[in-house]
Amino acid sequence: MIFIRLVQTPIELADWSSKIDDPDTGAHAWFAGVTRRKTTTAAGAVRITKTLHYQAHESMAEAQLFQLAEEAKQRYSLAAVVIVHRLGEVPIGQASVLVGCSSAHRRDAFAALPWMMDRLKADVPIWKRETYLDESTEWIHP
Repeated sequence: MIFIRLVQTPIELADWSSKIDDPDTGAHAWFAGVTRRKTTTAAGAVRITKTLHYQAHESMAEAQLFQLAEEAKQRYSLAAVVIVHRLGEVPIGQASVLVGCSSAHRRDAFAALPWMMDRLKADVPIWKRETYLDESTEWIHP
């Protein structure tokens, strides 16, 4: 099973955890990307983040997320994949993205999460605007 969603509301693991349940899997793994308060720039300066704001080309993003999930299922022998990404404003401490998967064994589930996040950040048309405490903003995309 694959569940892909772009949402405008807070992401809660409890709302999604049952989506990867499968009596034939022994591993359930999750990653939540959360807005952090401090950001270190490429030059090494520390900036204080006030909020993040995400925008997406929604139909293209959903299609690419589904394709990414399909590839992850095949590559890592996954039974189920969940990818939920929040759009709009995401305050400090709240999740921007939740990625989960289940597999027969932990190695596949553990290996799949960083692969999916790296592909998501590199390939999916979702853009992040960071607003700092001084009200300056910066668009960030890998």
